[in-house]
Amino acid sequence: MLIPSIDLMGGRIVQLVQGEKLKLAFDDFEYWIERFSSYPMVQLIDLDAAMRQGDNAALIEKIANRLPCQVGGGIATVERAKHLLAAGARRVIFGSALFSRANSESGINIPLAQVIQNQLGDERFVASIDTKKGLVAVKGWKEQTTLTPQEAIVALTPFCGAFLYTHVDTEGTMQGFPLEVARQLRGLTNRQLIVAGGIREKVEIDALDQIGVDAVAGMAIYTGAIAT
Repeated sequence: MLIPSIDLMGGRIVQLVQGEKLKLAFDDFEYWIERFSSYPMVQLIDLDAAMRQGDNAALIEKIANRLPCQVGGGIATVERAKHLLAAGARRVIFGSALFSRANSESGINIPLAQVIQNQLGDERFVASIDTKKGLVAVKGWKEQTTLTPQEAIVALTPFCGAFLYTHVDTEGTMQGFPLEVARQLRGLTNRQLIVAGGIREKVEIDALDQIGVDAVAGMAIYTGAIAT
């Protein structure tokens, strides 16, 4: 399954390369909402909130009310997640919060994962595993932990309904997603696995689908490399 991505920064839809360099920017929201209206799921990310430099809360709620979205970016509390769900989000994505104030044994905030599962239900809980140079990255990909994505997925599988794995090293580059990584991660969990980072053509999405992995695409859609 292809999941289109809407990344918001400074009140615009943007595409960044490796989470840093601005490559594309759009403000024609109605056009893209209409383009994505037939998809069963759209990914909506508040990059400003993820990077701790403000937020796009009003836009997030407007879009989530019109498209079936999984929403992420700087979500640190169950209260914020509940607000987004009430505003129309189908699922919420927790990332950095799962790896902060963590217990000393695993580096993963298992108590928070349990609270999210208990209060929201695992079907509404997407755990974001963003990996940079082989380790989980947090806070808008500006900081790295000592955790591997494999460790994170194994530890969080009992609590969430889906994983979003982003290969930051290829994010926004359209150089292709490493299929072997997807295949390895697929073997670690029975939860839905969604991958992102560098996807450039439909054949990749088909190959991922064959191994039971869904794909998020942004740059390839906005440049027209993948038709919507």
